[in-house]
Amino acid sequence: MSEVNSPPPVGGWTRFVTARPRLSLLAALVLTALAVFAGSGVAERMGSGGWQDPAAESTYATEALEREFPASQPNLLLLVDSGRASVDDPAVAAEGRRLGERLAEEKDVTGVGSYWGTRSPALRAGDGHQALIAARIEGDEKATSEVLERIAPDFRGAHGPVQVSIGGPVALQHEMTTTIQEDLLRAELIALPVTLVLLVMVFGSAIAALLPLGVGIVAILGTNAVLRGITEFADVSVFAQNLTTALGLGLAIDYALFIVRRFREELADGAEVREAIGITLRTAGRTVLFSALTVAVSLAAMLVFPQYFLRSFAYAGIAVVLLAAGAALVLLPAALMLLGHRVNALDLRRLLKRGRRDGASSDEAGADKASAADQKAPADQKAPADQKAPADQKAAADQEAAGAGWAWVAGLVMRRAPLFAFATVAGLVLLGLPFLGVKFGTPDDRQLPSTAEVHVVQQQIRDGFPGSPAGGLEVFAEDSGSGSATTPAEYAEYRDKIAALPGVLRVDGPVTSGGSAYLTVQPRGEAVGEEAQRLVHELRDVSAPFATSVTGRAAVLEDSKAAIADRLPLALAIIAIVTLLLVFLLTGSVLIPIQAVVLNALSLTAMFGAVVWVFQDGHLSGLLSFTSTGDIETTLPVLMFCIAFGLSMDYGVFLLSRIKEEYDHTGDHEHAVRFGLQRTGGLITAAAVILAVVMVGIGTSRVTNTKMLGLGIALAVLMDAMVVRSLLVPSVMKLMGASTWWAPGPLRRFHERFGLTEGEISQPVPQPVPRPDSEPDPAPAPEPESGSDPDAARDRVKA
Repeated sequence: MSEVNSPPPVGGWTRFVTARPRLSLLAALVLTALAVFAGSGVAERMGSGGWQDPAAESTYATEALEREFPASQPNLLLLVDSGRASVDDPAVAAEGRRLGERLAEEKDVTGVGSYWGTRSPALRAGDGHQALIAARIEGDEKATSEVLERIAPDFRGAHGPVQVSIGGPVALQHEMTTTIQEDLLRAELIALPVTLVLLVMVFGSAIAALLPLGVGIVAILGTNAVLRGITEFADVSVFAQNLTTALGLGLAIDYALFIVRRFREELADGAEVREAIGITLRTAGRTVLFSALTVAVSLAAMLVFPQYFLRSFAYAGIAVVLLAAGAALVLLPAALMLLGHRVNALDLRRLLKRGRRDGASSDEAGADKASAADQKAPADQKAPADQKAPADQKAAADQEAAGAGWAWVAGLVMRRAPLFAFATVAGLVLLGLPFLGVKFGTPDDRQLPSTAEVHVVQQQIRDGFPGSPAGGLEVFAEDSGSGSATTPAEYAEYRDKIAALPGVLRVDGPVTSGGSAYLTVQPRGEAVGEEAQRLVHELRDVSAPFATSVTGRAAVLEDSKAAIADRLPLALAIIAIVTLLLVFLLTGSVLIPIQAVVLNALSLTAMFGAVVWVFQDGHLSGLLSFTSTGDIETTLPVLMFCIAFGLSMDYGVFLLSRIKEEYDHTGDHEHAVRFGLQRTGGLITAAAVILAVVMVGIGTSRVTNTKMLGLGIALAVLMDAMVVRSLLVPSVMKLMGASTWWAPGPLRRFHERFGLTEGEISQPVPQPVPRPDSEPDPAPAPEPESGSDPDAARDRVKA
């Protein structure tokens, strides 16, 4: 009898993380301090671009034009406003010429051209009251930003009879980076205190609530250090910092919630501290490991794309996921070892129950006694089950009360499984229908608030100038290497062919230099509209006796779409195959991995539908304070899919692991589903709400793409936790019945040898699954007695 009741042996990993907990936490503190130092200034080394394919034709043409014809690629625009006077007024013209000359004298500024120097109609507003000075600042993004900061104060503002505002790609890049950093700080100031309050509401104990925040801070600071190192050899987008904060807090809280909740359950069941940590790591810890791998794989799939915007999120995502999981599996157990029963101390919810102060005082005294006992007794001294600390008893009672509601939900859903399955699927499909009308575009100044200087300047250029100076298409022409130089007649013939195309408004040039030249083509309609995109292909199809390449915003968009379409099947295949394999190793079922992938993808429909309906079509633009451009940036759906799919899989693994653990203990399929939702439904919902709060904090950004990312992911995780995990998964598993756990013989034997299971199972329960006629039917699995308590049946099987 003593052997049966003896606690399970403590595993090697448990011994490792609990042997010297103070030393582990001290080492983590030192490493975190080093990460703060190493990651300082990381934002200054990041870029704000990365949407183009570096191997595309448009990228080659842009780089060639920057090298051969700097004036053709201006990245700085000075909008000169003459008020009521005409830009041709002598005083205005003199000031305009003086500004152009001053700008040309600035270091690292080349290719200065103005309306007053060129008399180009493209540089003069239609009403005659505004004109442009265009120039190019040389260098990389950091260098150009530094030059802009140096010269902008000297040119911005009033100059005699004119008023000067600054725009162009360099100003946009600088404003975007500055805005993102300010917004990120505000998001953290919003998310951290709200998250702490929610964690206190979930745990009750202030001590337990602080643990997930600690794990998140370690993950965020560590990821910043990793990104700082990556910037030494690769381009990294400044937008990746938003993902670092969101996933650093979100996943760290998810993992810590799952581990701390299971640890408190085991303490409430009478386990001593070291034993409770061992059981927690064998069960919840293994689930956290699987979850981290699935999320990391979803984010790693973005590495197959050539755009460094997407690759940056892969760098940040992989780092923050692994650091969050590592901290949850190493540092958190060490902290729990030191805290012991004190993890339930300082129940702040009692402050809201003024009518029960006497009972609250007794609970606090009990918690203090438990804390004192922890300090005096060895950490591995087991507390008898009938002498639990009052705080442990209260935690267990709270969890049991919360789980009863989820058990009722699971029972209701499974009793009417066809209805819930059909209604949920139909609703999700309906919410996703707006995505069928998606239109893709490139980001521009309208990402920023309408009051931002660069937005105001670019909007005035769009509205007032004939053919946007920055919205045309450039054709770079160079000798083909045959030895004969291109003649002016050949250039003229080529220009006539372009001018004859139906989508062309005007052709300027050619401008020649040595063996190369360029022409500027103004498309009809919008700079990146459908007509401009068609024109890109038509220009590339025009025959010429020399080599040509086309660039411009519409060309970059077309090349970006082509690169994503080319790599997307590979990315989806990586996510699907690795997810199927990991879920199979966790469950041993062939059908559950397929179900998980399909339901995860289905849970994202609402997010994609809302993105188009809100941000593309402009609904709620006033409420959310953004300017709709009528399209969605090409890379964002890919980014949002990878993040949201990984997070959905995160919650799916939490639920499936608990269902699998219970099924292995009892062999009762329906009871396992009900028990799994009962034990994890509140946890998953709490984790989703907390992550949604973090993402909404990110969604308060003034940059539209960041707002779209934050609010879209928040919607996706809430739909997944509250609809898919609560309604669709139980109903589908009920409809599939015991066949849910089926696997062919070879795969079943493979899983028995290589798969990972939850918990310590002394005697596996046979799977009551229909087999092919060639295989013998297994013995029926034991079922709980009619009217008996499922938990009691579970305990009998475990015994």
